Amino acid sequence: MNVIEFRVEGPVAPIVYPHMDILIDGINLIELARVVELPLASLESSPSIAGAYAGLLERDLICWPSTHFLGAPHLQWFSDGDTVLLGCECREWECWPLTAQVEVTEQTVTWSGFRNGRRHNWDLSALGPFVFDRQQYEATLRRTAASPRLS
Repeated sequence: MNVIEFRVEGPVAPIVYPHMDILIDGINLIELARVVELPLASLESSPSIAGAYAGLLERDLICWPSTHFLGAPHLQWFSDGDTVLLGCECREWECWPLTAQVEVTEQTVTWSGFRNGRRHNWDLSALGPFVFDRQQYEATLRRTAASPRLS
């Protein structure tokens, strides 16, 4: 089983809003995506776009008690039940989203079927699937409710 951590970070200049970092087995999801995307981006002679993501902004209503990461997403790109996990490094999630299917059972939460919203031809099947213990998953998600809020 994988271990997940949701962390609300910031605001720290130049980022003016708190954002969500997602770590899987201690590694930032952005870095995991970059490794898988680099060969695909290099084929386009654009290696710098591999992993060009940032954490979603707290203002996107993704912190607890939001159900965004629990199979009822607020942010979708493909409108087929996908969940936006990361947005663009420009801080607008619609610009360059990373999505996955999130399946929730009584015991587990599984992320699979990763896709980039702007590169439909990229095969991201090497990213995941990730299977999390639901208790651990919800415990770390609940901690995002205690994050400092902007006034």
